[in-house]
Formats: sequence, structure tokens, C-alpha cells
Amino acid sequence: MNEFAISGDNKRYYTQNRFLRETFGEKVVKLSLNAGFTCPNRDGTCGTGGCIYCSPMLSGDFSGNSGSSLTDQMKEQIALLSEKWKSSSYIAYFQAGTNTYAPVEKLSALFSEALAFPGTKGLTVATRADCLPDDVLKLLGDLSEQTFLTVELGLQTIHDKTAELINRGHTFGIFLESFEKLKSMGIRTCIHIINGLPGETRKMMLETAERVSGLHPGCIKIHMLHITKGTNLSEMYRTAPFPLLSKEEYISLVCDQIELTTPDIVIERVTGDGDKRILEAPLWTCDKRSVLNGIDKELKRRDSFQGKKSRTTI
Repeated sequence: MNEFAISGDNKRYYTQNRFLRETFGEKVVKLSLNAGFTCPNRDGTCGTGGCIYCSPMLSGDFSGNSGSSLTDQMKEQIALLSEKWKSSSYIAYFQAGTNTYAPVEKLSALFSEALAFPGTKGLTVATRADCLPDDVLKLLGDLSEQTFLTVELGLQTIHDKTAELINRGHTFGIFLESFEKLKSMGIRTCIHIINGLPGETRKMMLETAERVSGLHPGCIKIHMLHITKGTNLSEMYRTAPFPLLSKEEYISLVCDQIELTTPDIVIERVTGDGDKRILEAPLWTCDKRSVLNGIDKELKRRDSFQGKKSRTTI
């Protein structure tokens, strides 16, 4: 029997919960923070308007209030999560905006404040592949030697035609350059991919998953495309509607992607959280538990598991 069929959290893929328990020997909770960063794809440095799906909160809809200090945000996040999870160990998650898009002195001060919070075991820093200059890379390298660090890169797709359509602002080639730099420095990296992007076929989405597995990052996040109010994607969908994945199609696709993913890559997410206050479509994503259960049931029905069809060697 494959190990994922009998893993500690009864999943057939390598979950973040399992990984953190193995790494730290206890439950560790992520605290989502908003340090007030903008994005070079909004301020004109490489573009304006941002990625077409990015919310007005710069994809930090569940993070803290940028008007509060990081310390206060972490306290607030702990209070919000205390009913769901009991833990005194945390990872400070710099989520909203591009969290390496500032002078290195400012970054250092912010990261140090978060690490000084009692119980903090490490940092997760969400950023863009085109926002990793040499001085920032050096800072991240130093941090990775001092604490548990993960750098999140929003790839979404390997297909440059789609990247241009969604206004990502850089090519897959630029992504690869930054990823290889991080990897060569021993910095753990998490890659985001999005299913259901306009114009993408099932074949294209599977190609993205398989190529990402071949890069062998520390972890990946798989999301469904959310259409939310106040985004360019919302306007696009209203004026020229494009097909959206059904829940059943999404579940089947994610199971295929899990099968293609090398077994030792942590799969942090298999579906994302859409803010119900601004979510326009697809509304089935609001029932996250149903999606997660559907993935579990489909893998069990197939008698399948992470890596069953992977062609990448560990």
C-alpha cells in the first residue's frame, strides 16, 4: 500500500500539515500578514493594473490590516484562529502584495520584527520572480540559514501566451532564472499554479503541473481561478464570458496533477479560499470542504496517490 493512503492525516498526497508536524514535531499555524507592499505590476515599473485576477487587497484578502504593526497583526491573527486551531508555534506569512519589493533595509527590519514575535518558527515570503535582485537574494539566503524560510513564487502557468493574457508581467524564462537562483542558494521555494485560466485547456494545465514537478520545488499550491469584484478579470468575464471549470472537472484535474507530482513535494493547497464578500464565480468554490472531500474520494476511487504517474526522479 502506498504511504499516502495511510499517512498521518489520512491523505493520499503530502500535505502541509503533515510536513510541518514532521519538521517541528507539533502543530504550526501560518499567520497571514499585510506589510503594505505594492507591486511593480501595478505602479508602472513593469506594468499597471496588476494580474487580471488580483483583488484590490493584492491577494491578501484574509491577511492582516496594513495599518497595524506586524506584531499587532500577529496577535489579531492568533485570536482569529484560536477557535479553529490551538497552537503556540507560528510561521509569519508575508502574503499581501509583493513582499520583496522594497529596499533591503526595510525588508530586513520587517522580517526581523516578525521573527521576534514569541513562538515564531519561520517565515514565508510571497513575491514575484522579477523582484529578486541580488541584495534581496543575499538577505533571503542569510535568513534561510537562521530560520525556516519559504519563498513563494506566483507562476500560475508555464505558458507565456496565457501569462501575457493575464498580465503577469514576466515570462516563464524569467521565472526559471529566479527559481534556479533560489534553488542554488538552498532556499526552499513554493510555486503557485492556477487552474481554469482563460483559454487554457486541460492539457495545458497538466503540462504546467508536470513541468513544475520537474523543477522539484519544496512545495506547490494548486488554486482554482476566482473571479472577484473589482478586478480586470471580472470585467473581462462580464463582457466576453469564457468557460469555467465545474467542480467535478476541477476535482478530476487536480487528482491528475497530484498523480504527476513527485511524492516528496509538499502540496500545501489543492484549492484556494475565495472571499465570499467579493467572489463572483465559480460559486462552488465557496464549499471548500466539499472540494477537499471530493479530491480524497476520487483518489480513493482510482486507488491512486501522489506521484503514481510522475516521470520525475526524486
